[in-house]
Amino acid sequence: MLGAIYARYSAGPNQTDQSIEGQVADCTAYAKRNGIQIVEVYADRHISGKSIAGRNEFQRMLYDAEQHRFECVIVWKIDRFGRDRQDIALSKMKLKRAGVRLLYA
Repeated sequence: MLGAIYARYSAGPNQTDQSIEGQVADCTAYAKRNGIQIVEVYADRHISGKSIAGRNEFQRMLYDAEQHRFECVIVWKIDRFGRDRQDIALSKMKLKRAGVRLLYA
């Protein structure tokens, strides 16, 4: 199975690129355990998850999903995917319509 990883961190005193590195490491380990080949990593740095607006890597991931570039997206946990319930639901629906599964490491 081909997969992608999406990682994000918000602005804040304890948030750094290491936050991204840790998420990607955990998601990569999950992929390896489950036989998923990672073809792309999308990462929004220093961007809130309150909205999908302005999250360029998230938007690129959704577009690539619609282009059938992978079969699943792995996120560390749901709050990295987003914080707004409506945005989460709509984005999950877009992935589902594209035949892409959302998995949590």
